[in-house]
Amino acid sequence: MTLLQTTDLMAGYGQSIVLHGVSFEMQAHEAVAVVGKNGMSKSTFFKTLVGLLPVHSGRIEFMGQDITRMPVFERARLGIGYVPQGRLLFGQLTVEENLLTSLNTGRLNKIPDLVYDLFPVLSQMKDRKAGNLSGGQQQMVAIGRALTAGPSLLILDEPTEGIQPSIIKEIATALIKLQQASDCTVLLSEQVLSFAVSVADRLVVMERGAVVHTCGKGAGDVDAVKAFLTI
Repeated sequence: MTLLQTTDLMAGYGQSIVLHGVSFEMQAHEAVAVVGKNGMSKSTFFKTLVGLLPVHSGRIEFMGQDITRMPVFERARLGIGYVPQGRLLFGQLTVEENLLTSLNTGRLNKIPDLVYDLFPVLSQMKDRKAGNLSGGQQQMVAIGRALTAGPSLLILDEPTEGIQPSIIKEIATALIKLQQASDCTVLLSEQVLSFAVSVADRLVVMERGAVVHTCGKGAGDVDAVKAFLTI
């Protein structure tokens, strides 16, 4: 079943168009990584999907429903979870309080056990302020906060940014476990190709606001993607 689909999507900032006719689709239970160099509009694409940026033209469908003009909070209630670049946690709130902020927009009435199964350290740090955590720990909180809303689709924008390698491996393991333990579909943007390959079933390359290549993650596929990232 097609979970998410965009057709000829044009979007940007004010009158400046940044996405140029992006047509994209992904199936339920699929994991897709959107890769590309800095400034290729991956974050703009994700912000448009979740409703933070308006669509100039084109269409976004989620579970067969047109959400092109739907407000952010309605998309969240429909089942789209979002982990923004930079995490954007409430630094003065505790870990648990940050997780609880998603309950009002989601479909669950408590923090799911899955969050602590994926990130056991969060259970030990419930009462610590999020602003005092390391970057990797903050990213775990940000992912947990999105999962607390009970999403069908989890969108992660640059989840490895500013995180040490050992924690990157933990997050990759958690995302793989998430796909195995739940019905959640994963869409992420990433510059670390090894991370993208470890988590995703399929790779999509963006350049200058357009999809220019789609492939699997075999050796030949990865080599082709590397060529786009190094030119």
